[in-house]
Amino acid sequence: QVRLVESGGESVQAGGSLEHTCADASQRAFSRYVMGWFRQAPGNECDFVAAVAWSGDLTYYADSVKGGLTISRDNRRNLVYLQMNSLKPEDTAVYYCAAKTTGGDYIYSGTYDHWGQGTQVTVSS
Repeated sequence: QVRLVESGGESVQAGGSLEHTCADASQRAFSRYVMGWFRQAPGNECDFVAAVAWSGDLTYYADSVKGGLTISRDNRRNLVYLQMNSLKPEDTAVYYCAAKTTGGDYIYSGTYDHWGQGTQVTVSS
């Protein structure tokens, strides 16, 4: 059973940076999964942010976050990262990492099988 544990949520000023980390505590077949990050702002749906292929060579970003976020992974340590720079108040949300072990479009949350607990990011102006 995949078990994703996140860290990195905090409150920051606009323009600041932070890094989320998501670990696969089960240490199973992490390198086989597509890993994604989603976020949910108050009153909004859970929106796709970024995804990284199993090899780490291919990355995908939502148009709304391109240029400000970087997703990466370390398969030897079973970790996936989301580096967030130049944060804006509209980036305030709960951020979730997720693992996709089967097919389906990476931008849809329903195609992901396992989810982290979520971490709150609050960006103040």
